[in-house]
Amino acid sequence: MTLPSPGGHRHGGDPTNEPNIDLSMNETPYPPLPSVRRLVMGGASRLHRYPDHAAAELLATLAARLGVPAAQLVVGPGSAGLCQHLIQAIAPQGGTVVHAALSFEAYPLIIANAGARPVPVPLADHRHDLTAMADAVTADTRCVLVCNPNNPTGTVLHRAEIERFLDRIPPEVVVIVDEAYREFVTDPDVPDLVAVAGDRGNLCVLRTFSKAYGLAALRVGYAVAPPGIAAAARLRGAVFFPSGPGQAAAVASLDPVAEAELLTRCAELARHRRQLSDQLAALGLPVVPSQANFVWLTLGTDAEAFTAHCRRAGILVRSHPGQGVRITVGDAAANRRLVEVAAEFVVTDRTAVAS
Repeated sequence: MTLPSPGGHRHGGDPTNEPNIDLSMNETPYPPLPSVRRLVMGGASRLHRYPDHAAAELLATLAARLGVPAAQLVVGPGSAGLCQHLIQAIAPQGGTVVHAALSFEAYPLIIANAGARPVPVPLADHRHDLTAMADAVTADTRCVLVCNPNNPTGTVLHRAEIERFLDRIPPEVVVIVDEAYREFVTDPDVPDLVAVAGDRGNLCVLRTFSKAYGLAALRVGYAVAPPGIAAAARLRGAVFFPSGPGQAAAVASLDPVAEAELLTRCAELARHRRQLSDQLAALGLPVVPSQANFVWLTLGTDAEAFTAHCRRAGILVRSHPGQGVRITVGDAAANRRLVEVAAEFVVTDRTAVAS
């Protein structure tokens, strides 16, 4: 199984013909926080040493920060890697995993790699159809995957509907909620499910340092899960992971001073997101309201043409052929250039505004 192409290449090939603005990977436009960057650079002298295989300091820091017992925490290779560890722990003998479609493009591959079978449930108005997902649960279902905010649409689920959904799921079926983009949410009705995970014996919540914290290259994430599931998931993880620099950077990122700066950055990115959405909508392009660090254009059959147009102009975006285009919110200059290129596309291909 292969993942959709972002519409270009980040490395290799003729460098004179490579796009110079990458808005395809949902990376933050901000570099790591200065204090974190200094710590990682200073740790280069210890690269010959193995990291703490128990990640004790990171687990203790997360437990204090989140107010949950360390026994309910698992750290590992980003939220995607932890998702696979959890599914492997939950469905060691196979079974099915229900997930939304369209959602994170790696879910079907993660599920298959864990030895389970994916059961996709179509979105309704670009959002998870929680009623249909609950209806899809059978005796073979081991797990349900929910992405909130959803990737690639940026849509969110609210407190009351999530609670109704969780109430419908049998206690033996685990619900994994992927909150990789939680820090970018400004909608007050989107619940922080880490705060309620302890009250639900079948709820796991995923978070990552790859997005808002700007540590994508270090691959550090964490899961909050019932103690039994957390213990089983740890056994599926690689030894000596996360790396030493990754553990140290994650601990430093959770420092109150660093987190305050992070929240400022997230608020600024949310303002850029709103401005970019408004400008694209003003061009007549179909923009879905987003609570993540990207926006989704429901371009349908024009998705590939828009992606190719952007690439010729030096911009990478993520195409989902026949469905839409996901555009990461960049810095002010990158967003401004994207809007200019989108305006050119609307002028040269009027079918985009009719999708």
